[in-house]
Amino acid sequence: MVDLGFGAAPWTAVELADRLGRVRSDVRVVGVEIDPARVEVAAPFARDGLTFRTGGFEVPLDGADATVIRAMNVLRQYDESEVPEVWARLVSRIEPGGIVIDGTSNEVGRIASWVTLTTDGPSTFTISLRLADLERPGIVEERLPKALIHRNTPGERIHALLGELDRQWSYSAGFSAFGEQQRWLQTVSALKTSGWPVTGDRRRWRLGELTVPWASVAPA
Repeated sequence: MVDLGFGAAPWTAVELADRLGRVRSDVRVVGVEIDPARVEVAAPFARDGLTFRTGGFEVPLDGADATVIRAMNVLRQYDESEVPEVWARLVSRIEPGGIVIDGTSNEVGRIASWVTLTTDGPSTFTISLRLADLERPGIVEERLPKALIHRNTPGERIHALLGELDRQWSYSAGFSAFGEQQRWLQTVSALKTSGWPVTGDRRRWRLGELTVPWASVAPA
């Protein structure tokens, strides 16, 4: 797995290696940063199954392809017009069956969304929220991936989704008596009943996740 653009500190790559290592002892995480100084800072945290190297969208892996490329908060400084080319470059660096995750999150990862890409192109769009103290799910509008953040306007599919999500959240307010998780479960169930092609099951929804096919939110 590649943590592309891990940032000024290597904590996301370290956490990935720790968490994934609990379920797959053979996991290999590679933190990639375009700034050599950041790679130098990260170097002391390298260990078996976790390495760091300098690079960008070419994803240097000594000729190998990645199973997963995670690119969170990487494309936010690029223009929307550049996204398709970047996606194509990243997808070219994954093995058959692999995925690319292009997303954005807040500083502590409690509000996030991402697009999952396969070798066939963008596949799904996911919202992930910390349910405790959540005011409204539409707050994710501030953390949409670059491909969508400028599309949250009337007439666009993503705008319709977030609007309906907030409406169902409001309608489900009574479920707060049973906890915010139950309110979220009711919200997602109602969203699906209203016709949105929500995927997954309650096991994933309980985590504060919502996933729909990319086609249902792709720019019009």
